[in-house]
Parts: sequence; C-alpha cells; structure tokens
Amino acid sequence: MPNEATRGEGFILPAATLWKRELVRFARDRHRLLGAILQPFVFWLLLGIGMSASFAPAGTSGTMSYLEYIYPGALLMVLLFTAIFSTISVVEDRREGFMQSVLVAPVSQSGVVIGKVMGGTTLAVLEGMVFLLFVYQLDIPVSPFALAATVAFLFLVGLALTGLGFAIAWQMASTAGFHAIMNLFLLPMWALSGALFPLSGVPEWLGWLMRINPLTYGVAGVRHALYLEAPELAGGIPPFEACLLVTCLFVLLTLGISLGVIRRREGVR
Repeated sequence: MPNEATRGEGFILPAATLWKRELVRFARDRHRLLGAILQPFVFWLLLGIGMSASFAPAGTSGTMSYLEYIYPGALLMVLLFTAIFSTISVVEDRREGFMQSVLVAPVSQSGVVIGKVMGGTTLAVLEGMVFLLFVYQLDIPVSPFALAATVAFLFLVGLALTGLGFAIAWQMASTAGFHAIMNLFLLPMWALSGALFPLSGVPEWLGWLMRINPLTYGVAGVRHALYLEAPELAGGIPPFEACLLVTCLFVLLTLGISLGVIRRREGVR
C-alpha cells in the first residue's frame, strides 16, 4: 500500500516535470510566441481599424470604438492559439511514444493531465500579458488592480481552453486531424462569444447559441476585469458573478473530460 508521500510524489513530480518540459520546449521555439501574438494582433488592428468608421457596437457607450470593443476578444484569441500550439505536443508525444512511457511509470494520471495543462496555461497567460500591454493605446481606464484581475481571469480561461485542447488532442492520431477539429470547433466558439459582436441585437437563435457558449462568459469576464474602474463602459454583458461561475465550471468540465479520456484510452490507475 503506497503511503501519502509516495502518492504525493506520484502526482506532484510528474505534474511539475511536464509543466517545466512545456516551458523548456517553448524557450527553444520562439516562433510560437510570434505566431500566437502576431496573428491576433494583425487581426485586431485590421478588423478594428477597418470597421471603426462603420460599426458602433450595440449596447456600449457611444464613445467606444470597434478597435476597443474587440480588444478583449483579441486577448482570448491569444489564449486560443496558445492552447492549440501547446496541445499539439500531446499528439506528437503520443505518436513518438513519450506519453506511453510516462503512463507506464508509477505516476498519477491526474498529475500528467495537470502538468500538461498547467504548462500550456502558463504559456498562454504569459503571451496574453504581452498582448495586454496594448491596452495603454486604448481609452480604457485601467488600474494595476484591474490588470491583476484581468490576468487572473485570463488564467481561468486559459485553463479551460488548454484542458479542452488536451482532451481533443489525446484522441487524435495526427496533427493535421487535430488542427481540423480545433479550427472547426474552437474558432466558431470564439466567434460566437461576443468577441466580434455583442449579444444584443442578434437574431434569437444566434442569441441562444451565444448564451450557452461558455466562452461568452470568458470574454465578458475579461471585459468586466478591464473596465473594473468604470463598469458602466463595459456595456450590456452578463454579470461578473455569472461569468466567474460559468468559467470555473468550464475549467472543471474540461479537466474532468481530459482525465476521463486518458483513463478510458490507457486504462484506469
């Protein structure tokens, strides 16, 4: 019968090792940073500047530009791309046999899931913090406390997205199939989150899709955090308490699915 120290090492050691491995892998491939930040940055600038003259977001203050409106959605796009890039390693590690060698060792499968997901989430939040610097080019009255709240909420959303990416990647046999599923599933999920257009004013069927989309509450939560000093400027979005509750449930759901997938395919330990 393993004692408490052994069980602790079986969870903490693999989790910490896989977390560190993700950071080291990222440090050796700086192009991932450019890919995860530059594409949302270009998208944000081109769409924001191009639409500012012809589109005023409904339900927001009349002074808010479209460039400012889609900024929280661009922040989440950084997390989304980082989740895709980081969980590609799950497909590669399984194909090369690395993950199988980890799982046959006397380690906790939950430690494997947490290590991989925390590694991807750490990278996502770090890259999101880089993109967060552009907030000072907008008319958002941010304070240090608002920035800290934004980073905290980005961490929660990053956990959920990376956990979802892990659950999908574990069942994929190739990176091409993984990309296809992620683009088919996650990009529409992001587009229907209020990142591009608000919930108010859309057709009823589209409004229901947005309301049941957990990422809608992630975007709204980031918007609440950014406008912490001036909540009246955030517009008509779900209350912060609902955003926090749904996002936390989304995290628990994706981590639970990830652990269920790994146990089902590799056998319960």
